[in-house]
Amino acid sequence: MKLFTQMTKMALFAASISIAGTCVAAEPMNLDSLLKTLEEGKSAQNAQNKQREQEFAARQNEQVQMLKNTQAKRNQMLVESERLETQFEENEVKLANLTDTLSKRMGSLKELFGVLQQVAGDSSNKFATSVVSAEIAGRSTFMDELAQKMGSTSKLASIEDIEKVWFELQREMTEQGKVSRFDASVIIEGGTKAQQEVVRVGAFNLVSNGKYLEFNPATNTLSELTRQPVSRFTATADELQNTKNGVVQFALDPTGGSILGLLVQAPDTQERVHQGGTVGYVILGVGVIALLISLERFFSLMIMGGKIRSQLKDDVARDDNPLGRVMKVKDQYPDVAHDTLELKLSEAILREMPKVTRNLTLIKIISVVAPLLGLLGTVTGMINTFQAITLFGTGDPKLMAGGISQALVTTVLGLVVAIPTVFLYTLLNTRAKNILLTIQEQSAGIIAKRSEKGA
Repeated sequence: MKLFTQMTKMALFAASISIAGTCVAAEPMNLDSLLKTLEEGKSAQNAQNKQREQEFAARQNEQVQMLKNTQAKRNQMLVESERLETQFEENEVKLANLTDTLSKRMGSLKELFGVLQQVAGDSSNKFATSVVSAEIAGRSTFMDELAQKMGSTSKLASIEDIEKVWFELQREMTEQGKVSRFDASVIIEGGTKAQQEVVRVGAFNLVSNGKYLEFNPATNTLSELTRQPVSRFTATADELQNTKNGVVQFALDPTGGSILGLLVQAPDTQERVHQGGTVGYVILGVGVIALLISLERFFSLMIMGGKIRSQLKDDVARDDNPLGRVMKVKDQYPDVAHDTLELKLSEAILREMPKVTRNLTLIKIISVVAPLLGLLGTVTGMINTFQAITLFGTGDPKLMAGGISQALVTTVLGLVVAIPTVFLYTLLNTRAKNILLTIQEQSAGIIAKRSEKGA
C-alpha cells in the first residue's frame, strides 16, 4: 500500500510537468483519469520528438552540402595557388635576367648613379645645417627626395636632376665666399619675433643688430643666442652690419657655430666669482676692506706729507701736522737740558707714530690671510669633489666640476687679493716710515741745537 502511494505521487508530479501552458496542475478525480492524462501527454511528447528528429535530419543534409561546397572551393584555391606559385617562379627568373641585362647595359652609369645618390644624401645633411639655408630654403628637401628615390625605388635620375645637383653644389661653394644681406624673422630676447636685417658671412655666421644668431634647421628659424660673446666680438658684428662697403674686422667662427657655442658657454668673471661660493665672497669682502683702508691711508699720508713739507719751510710750529706738534715741544720747554728735551721729543714722536702708521698692520694681516682663505676654499672644494666621486664615480665629469671650480676659483681670488695688498702695504709703509724719519731727523736737529746752545 505504501509503494502504491509513492507511485501515485510520482505519476501526479509527472503529469504536472508534462502539461504545458498551465500554472497549476489539475488534480485527477480518480486513477482512470490520471492514466488517461498520462497517455495523452505521452502521445504529445512523441509527436514533438518526431518533429525534432525531422528538423535535425533536414539540417544535417544542409551541413553536408555546405561541407561539399567548402571542399570544392578549397580545391579551386589550391589550383589557383599552384598556378600563382608557378607564375612567381617564372617572374623571378625573368626579373633576374632583366636585372642582369640592365646591369650589363648600364656599365659605368651604375657607378655614376651610386656616386650621385651618395652625394645627394651627404649634401642633404650639409644643406640642412648650413646657414646658407636661412636665406635659400628648400635645397635639402630636393637632395633628400632624390637620394630616397634612387635608393628605395632604384629609379634612375634624369638629366635635369643631375644638373640641379651640380647647380646646388656650385651655389653652396659660391655663397661661402659672399657677405649677404636679407630680411628675415628673428626670435629676439623674450621669445618675440621681429623682422630684421640679417647679415650672413659666407657659410659661417649670421648677425643682426650687433648680435650673433643661431639657425635651427629643424624649424627653419633664426634666433638670437641666449648668451652673446664678450663685447669685443659683438662690436665687430655691429661694425660689419653698419658698414655697407669696404673691409672691416669681424670675429669669424670657421666651424659654423661650434666654437661660438663653446665660447658663450664659458663663464664670465661674475660667474667665476660665484663659483667660489661662501669662501670666495669672504675673500672678496676682506679684499674690499683692504682696498678702502689703503685708499684712506694713501690720501691721509699724502696730505700729511704735504703739510710736513710745508712745515719744513716755516719756522713757526703748527698743530695741523705731526712735525709741527713735535716742534712745539721745543717751545714748551725752552730751558730744559738737551737730554731732557730729547726724552720729551721722543715721547712726542711716539705719540704721533700711531697716527702715522694707523691700520697698516690690518692691511698686512689681510695680505697674509687672503691666500690662507683661498687655500681653505681649495680644500673645501676638493672635499666636495671626492664626495661626488664616492657617490657617483668618475663617469660624469660635470658632477665634479662644481668642487673643482670652487677649489681653483678660491685660490685665484686669494692670490688676486693678496698680491695687490702686499704692494699697497709696502707703498704705504714706506710713506709712513719716510714721514717718521723726517720727524726724527728734525727732532735730532732740535736736540743738536739745544746741546750747542747749552755748551
